[in-house]
Amino acid sequence: MATKGDAYVSGWRLVKARFAHVAFDGEGARRYGGRWNSPGRPMVYLGGTPAIAALEVMAHNARTSLLERFVIIEARIPSDLVLDLDPAALPEHWNDPEDTSATTAIGDAWLQSRSSVALRVPSAVLPLEQNLLLDPLHDGFAAVTLDEPRPFTFDRRLAEA
Repeated sequence: MATKGDAYVSGWRLVKARFAHVAFDGEGARRYGGRWNSPGRPMVYLGGTPAIAALEVMAHNARTSLLERFVIIEARIPSDLVLDLDPAALPEHWNDPEDTSATTAIGDAWLQSRSSVALRVPSAVLPLEQNLLLDPLHDGFAAVTLDEPRPFTFDRRLAEA
């Protein structure tokens, strides 16, 4: 979490290696939607740490796909372009895997507001952790810096569990 004086906030994008070149275009979320966005609205989902990024990928992929080649990319967002979601804005059962309508409405409203490049939200997989949502169409998106993709391998035991 950013504190006064922090120049940037790090977020981590974990993707299959073959998608590294499009990892920050928001196209997958635009096509299919996600917990925090409706189809038709591009968004990039980042973990606040590499560990929560990995848990999010595990929650959304078949275990056998964890054996594919992955890369992890650190994104650095200027801290003044990050907005924190007020936890009071979350309704009860906001992390229900079957009904994402409440969080989708929150994310869509944030995208429409153009109030920041990134919105920090709790992880539905592990609410003690945080994720970052990026708006790739925001005018300030160019200020986000991306590291080169680094190889990331899941421990085989996780794929076999």
